[in-house]
Amino acid sequence: MPRIGIDLGGTKIEGIVLADDGTASARQRVATPAGRYDATLDAVVALVGELERHCGQTCSVGVGTPGALSPTSGRLRNANSTCLNGSTLDRDLSDRLDRPVRIANDANCFALSEARDGAGRDAAVVFGVILGTGTGGGVVVDGRALVGGNAVAGEWGHNPLPWPLDDERPGPPCYCGKRGCIETFLSGPGLLNDYDGAAAADSAQAVAALAAAGDAPAEACLRRYEDRLARALASVINVLDPDVIVLGGGLSNLARLYTNVPRHWSRYVFSDAVGTRLLPPVHGDSSGVRGAAWLWPARTG
Repeated sequence: MPRIGIDLGGTKIEGIVLADDGTASARQRVATPAGRYDATLDAVVALVGELERHCGQTCSVGVGTPGALSPTSGRLRNANSTCLNGSTLDRDLSDRLDRPVRIANDANCFALSEARDGAGRDAAVVFGVILGTGTGGGVVVDGRALVGGNAVAGEWGHNPLPWPLDDERPGPPCYCGKRGCIETFLSGPGLLNDYDGAAAADSAQAVAALAAAGDAPAEACLRRYEDRLARALASVINVLDPDVIVLGGGLSNLARLYTNVPRHWSRYVFSDAVGTRLLPPVHGDSSGVRGAAWLWPARTG
């Protein structure tokens, strides 16, 4: 049975049909009905219908979504698409599609995609990192996404920045209500907030371009970012010890991270050598929707 993966984003909903060998036979995007839960359900159901008409078969359906289902209430929580919070998204979609639907956090879907047939292929433990508007993460062990007893496995972005310097305390305020979360330093907005230069920069990529052109404040900003990312990932390595760390999100396009961050993290990892590989994603922006499809095993009946 082919798999359909759905990536339920704040501005667009993407769907894909994936074969057992990872080949995508169909892909489609529609706009997300922002702030309207019932309309969002309708859009997902209609997209599944279009994809199934294209492939001519009934498919399994996996959905990657912001936030996660609470293991206590079974309702979605922590989604920045706030109309989803408090919903029984998996049950509501299952009822409308008349089949089981699997739901996972979008960062878990990213990590699962890259572990399955991407940068972390054949690695036993993969940590997938999202460095974008926010800072998220997902853990895959032996090809299975780790959810955890509280459904927060991989949420490293809401731990404090490790080994903070004096001028990093107490840290910027975070939307979660605390200060100094990793996300406030390592997200795209966090990097921009740290840039203190005369030249205009409206994105992390713009800061990187300024640094490459010899702008001293931009270069200093990126060096601080690289050291902070090294500290944050070293704390993950000390706990999880992954074989591979894959970066995703807009900041994953900064090529210098893959060289410079591992140079720094050896100072913080509790080992005489660090074999963990830091890699860019193979599937890029497609990893989330592919990982949603991979929530189902090779054969589902």
